[in-house]
Amino acid sequence: MSELLEILSYPFAYRALIAGSLISVCASVLGVILVLKHYSLIGHGLSEIGFASLSVSSALGLPPMYVAAPSVFIASFVIMFVSRKYRTAGDIAIAAASSSALALGIAVSSLTGSASNMGSYLFGSVLAMSEGDLWFSVVLSLAVMATFIIFYNRLFLITYNEDYARSLGINPAFWQFVISILTALVVVMGMRMTGTLLISGVVILPAVTAKNLASGFRSLVVVSGAVSFIAFIGGLILSFIVNIPAGAGVILMNSAILILVKVLVKS
Repeated sequence: MSELLEILSYPFAYRALIAGSLISVCASVLGVILVLKHYSLIGHGLSEIGFASLSVSSALGLPPMYVAAPSVFIASFVIMFVSRKYRTAGDIAIAAASSSALALGIAVSSLTGSASNMGSYLFGSVLAMSEGDLWFSVVLSLAVMATFIIFYNRLFLITYNEDYARSLGINPAFWQFVISILTALVVVMGMRMTGTLLISGVVILPAVTAKNLASGFRSLVVVSGAVSFIAFIGGLILSFIVNIPAGAGVILMNSAILILVKVLVKS
């Protein structure tokens, strides 16, 4: 607690704490659906595509988010379309797209010498968030959470029983595309917090941890959000103490919690 109070004595820490907490909770809530629907790789694929987009924007001298955000949104549609149309090839398509995007990003960065400008987006720089970054994160986080809360019943139905949802007049394909859009929003927001290389961990790890502690959908969502929030606070403190990127600290804390839960559940 003393470490947290020390961190909060700095003005930039409030922005990091508010924005990072909101992004973490949003990511973990969506992560529950992605894990239960076996779409876990979507977050990873979008993060790699985000990296490629940032490399191209940096090479062209364009504002990073102006290129990355549309690219990630378009990619989310394509990935979800392929996953639904070719169910057996969905994971293969995601893996192929992510590895190709990563290779493209590395090639562009190497050829243009823009790698030095990519650090904050590769590894995260939550402590360097500006006032604009904060408001961007707050607005998008509230939009994601509002969508999840308002349409909770529909998201629940398509997660557990698409056939029953379809019998009630709910279009599962439409709502899964909504999920892909929300995931894209989280990835775009998380680029600043944990970096493109680590954001998928913020989406998936809390949900995997929650699966070991809860069973019902509502309890999974609540536990996943709580785990993500605790991991963010702990990771932020860890990064401050040992002087590592905040994104790395958050992922390490998430991993440690998952391992601890696994050990305790087995015992």
